[in-house]
Amino acid sequence: KALRAGCLRTARGVSSSLGTANSSQHRCISPPQGAVAVRRSGLSRRAGGTRTSIAESGLRPSVGVHVGVEQGVRSTWSGGGWNDDQTDLSQSFGSIIKVYTVAASPNWFMPWQTKQQRESTGSGFIVAGNRIITNAHCVADQAHVMVRKHGDPTKYSARVVAVGHECDLALLTTDSPEFWEGTEPLTLGGIPNLQDPVAVVGYPTGGDNISVSVGVVSRVEPQQYVHGAASLLAIQIDAAINPGNSGGPALMNQEVVGVAFQSLEGAENIGFIIPTPIIQHFLDDVERNAGNYVGFPALGISCQAMENTQLRQYYGMTDKDTGVLVCKIRPLTDSADKFKKHDVILEVDGSKVGNDGTVDFRNRERISFDYILSRKFAGEVVDVALLRNGERVTVQVEARPLSHLVPIQQYDLLPRFFIYAGLVFTPLSQPYLHEYG
Repeated sequence: KALRAGCLRTARGVSSSLGTANSSQHRCISPPQGAVAVRRSGLSRRAGGTRTSIAESGLRPSVGVHVGVEQGVRSTWSGGGWNDDQTDLSQSFGSIIKVYTVAASPNWFMPWQTKQQRESTGSGFIVAGNRIITNAHCVADQAHVMVRKHGDPTKYSARVVAVGHECDLALLTTDSPEFWEGTEPLTLGGIPNLQDPVAVVGYPTGGDNISVSVGVVSRVEPQQYVHGAASLLAIQIDAAINPGNSGGPALMNQEVVGVAFQSLEGAENIGFIIPTPIIQHFLDDVERNAGNYVGFPALGISCQAMENTQLRQYYGMTDKDTGVLVCKIRPLTDSADKFKKHDVILEVDGSKVGNDGTVDFRNRERISFDYILSRKFAGEVVDVALLRNGERVTVQVEARPLSHLVPIQQYDLLPRFFIYAGLVFTPLSQPYLHEYG
């Protein structure tokens, strides 16, 4: 099954493909003229300026309730079902934003020019500080961005304040004071529990008005983020997430518990939202680094599970010991000085690592120990307990974002090139390899 992430896109007279992440499962889509490309997490496309119906797009209705909200319609849903006495979601509609983007992606075969401009729409929401959160893929390679409030026919010019393609989040703002009049920022909540009801609000394909999709939390675990090719914590829900939903909030009790960003192609009602710890980490990272996004740190090691009894005995582990085996260490990281090959990682920041590489999460749930690292910021120290040659040792490792010899993604950048004697030279990158096929 392939994950898709995207915004509602309109190529001016021509269908344009949507770039995807570093995986053979994540392929580009070039729909025929007049067709709608299926879900890249929220962007829907009209080719040749023709609006395509939902039936033509091949999108199937969600099992959950999908309600288009117009004037006078109240959306109240809480406690597993609709209830007029419960939370009125319409109180939050004034903070839900529709994002209009004009973008032009680089041409990696002819790096001196860009591809044809395309238009796309996505969703977003207002947070404190006169800022708007949306998905990074909604504004990637943008040339011009405009925003519109619910119930306001005026579109306002906006600018990108910060963008984190790794976590698929972006911050926008507008310098028009009229836009912010009468708006209230939404607040971030916590991680919802399994079966908790959530409502995804945004502007998906099928109409121009705000729309609400209702579902429950199905799963909480790290997932591959299609846009940035990173593996970070994500929440799976069964609410319909269609092209155009990208960047819209998932609400529970008037609080944001996630941002809609991608769905699983060919599956029934499997959508994903970015949880609030990732959102808060992005906001804090931007604030700590004077408006620049640095990224999520990592140890730069590869590990092997220790579920085999003979393997654990070979490395001197007792019956009470659990952990994972260090198999590979990146040479240009702090881990190269602190770890040795065939070390056994027993604990990370005081959390005991299981033989399958997981740590306790909550309510008898377990999650990959990478989640502990994703809560750190660049330059912070991680305490790691090891078993080395049968002896227990503790090391402190500085965690930093990884830099790849061949860049995985290069958004908002034009490719460098050099022409000599009719030959064109350009640095190797995965976007070039994807375009090469």
